[in-house]
Amino acid sequence: MQIAKVVGTLVSTKKDSKLEALKLLLVQPADVDGVSKGSVICAIDSVGAGVDEIVLLAAGSSARLTDVTQNKPVDSVIIAIIDTMEVEGQIRYSKSAQ
Repeated sequence: MQIAKVVGTLVSTKKDSKLEALKLLLVQPADVDGVSKGSVICAIDSVGAGVDEIVLLAAGSSARLTDVTQNKPVDSVIIAIIDTMEVEGQIRYSKSAQ
């Protein structure tokens, strides 16, 4: 699993039928402070995430194990919206502080 920040949306009017009705979001890996770094990728949203939220991603074969993505051609899926991240007893990220 990987921490990421939702940086945008992706709209596709023509796609594989197994991807119909699935929400596509653009995400970028993030550190424990919620700062995005690295390359942007597309992920299926299974939890109702939105732009600027910090999320948890599952990738590879694990991405095809959610109720939303089962047996679909998916490499990355958002499986959680992160509320807080605590590292060594210190809150490094808090959604409510944003």
